Amino acid sequence: MGLFLAILGAAIATFMAGIGSSIGVGKAGVAAAGTLAEEPSLFSKVLILMLLPATQGIYGLLVAFLTLQAVGVIGGGAGEISTVEGALYLAACLPIAFSGLFSAVHQGKCSVAGIQTVSKRTDTMGKALIIPAMVETYAILALLISILGINGIQALNL
Repeated sequence: MGLFLAILGAAIATFMAGIGSSIGVGKAGVAAAGTLAEEPSLFSKVLILMLLPATQGIYGLLVAFLTLQAVGVIGGGAGEISTVEGALYLAACLPIAFSGLFSAVHQGKCSVAGIQTVSKRTDTMGKALIIPAMVETYAILALLISILGINGIQALNL
């Protein structure tokens, strides 16, 4: 049961952060396509803004890899772990799962606004980039908590 809970945590981290990223990138992609239809020379600027929400999906995947490695699914040696230990791994995956989902969606909305700003005033790229980057801060904090949680469980030697 413990191994199942740990793998479930890894799956939830990947799934939820990935959903958020796909929604955020999708919203920004629609705005980018509209901008590029009128001004193709802005491709590199709108691409950067469009890709920002993708990072949360990467963070969820990283937490999943760390969890699967910690329990031995990656690298071999997966054995029985206690239900408590599995529940702890599941809990450690939840910060990036939920924060990744919500921050990527909202970062996508901020990226859309940034793309619209850049389409009207190309000299505002730096300012337009800072706004969605501020949302990223919370995904990074959640990533840090998830990593610290995983490492802390390993240190407990349950």
